[in-house]
Amino acid sequence: MPRTASRLIPLLPLALLLAGPIACAPPAAAQRGIVPAAGFADLVEQVVPSVVNIATRQTVDANQAIAELPPELRGTPFERQLRERFRGRREQVTGQGSGFVVDADGHIVTNSHVVGNATAVRVTFANGLSLPARLVGQDDATDIALLKVDPPQPLRPLRFGRANASRVGDWIVAVGNPYGLGGTVTAGILSARGRDIGAGPFDDFLQTDAPINPGNSGGPLFNLAGEVIGVNTAIFSPVGASVGIGFATPAEIVAPVVQELRANGRIARGWLGVSAELLPPAPGRESSAGVRIAQVAQGGPAARAGLRAGDVVTAVNDTPIDSPRTLARTVAQLPPGSNARLSVVRQGRPQQVTVPLGTRPPMPQG
Repeated sequence: MPRTASRLIPLLPLALLLAGPIACAPPAAAQRGIVPAAGFADLVEQVVPSVVNIATRQTVDANQAIAELPPELRGTPFERQLRERFRGRREQVTGQGSGFVVDADGHIVTNSHVVGNATAVRVTFANGLSLPARLVGQDDATDIALLKVDPPQPLRPLRFGRANASRVGDWIVAVGNPYGLGGTVTAGILSARGRDIGAGPFDDFLQTDAPINPGNSGGPLFNLAGEVIGVNTAIFSPVGASVGIGFATPAEIVAPVVQELRANGRIARGWLGVSAELLPPAPGRESSAGVRIAQVAQGGPAARAGLRAGDVVTAVNDTPIDSPRTLARTVAQLPPGSNARLSVVRQGRPQQVTVPLGTRPPMPQG
């Protein structure tokens, strides 16, 4: 994460700071990297009916409200005013975010931080239809949540595309609810991919310069074929608003999470029980030669299988391991209780270790 005066901001649902598939067919003019002659109007007309505004309500106390404050406001008169306002009481606060329809029955995707611990969620469509929503499930590790509404008639779902098929420099379009201004459309390019911004264990963000702001959270990022290639999640900014550096979770991560939440209401991931680190540079060794185990969780799956600090993991089930993030993601894709076959180098000697995986613990809150 860049060390500047800027800060990484989850696209918070505008709460607390004031305490208060029918597949989309590609437009005929959509070609890679080429703006349609009529601009983005055909694309926007096609997708906007399936993008929603999300309003939330929750009851918070002073500690919860202050936990949401940006670091630069801590210890300021604003924090003291907030504490004075609560005075030990709990208050109702509201928030806003974005989401999009993924099936005709009324399932809607958004960010987990948009719904948080909301006691009430309401979804409003572009045509003015407003419906209460219930939470099907959420996954804090990827910041994805799935909601369900009961529509009076079938909805028009959007289709997930392949983010990894988009190239840096391709045009993209974002639709959402920034600052409560529903149906806002912005456009830009895919600025970078594979960004690790320290938001979670599976960071693999798309970066875009399309203007996205607080309230855009959970909204879709489209390619020119009208496919969702990402879910807008965070911005990097010195001022709390868009400066052209926004981040979206790619569809390849979102789609399987949505599928499992819809089927089971929760996500169960494999867990190895180690922390890992990159190997120090060494002459003649490729950078993709594995990762070194720094710590082994006492009583965890790795410890029970005999893994030790200092062991170098080079592959899991024949998938090469080149970074701690790759190790965490590869293991997390395996079901708890399954056997992971690790290729390990210990004191210069290669060996195979089979580890029956545990269940990944929930992410710590706060």
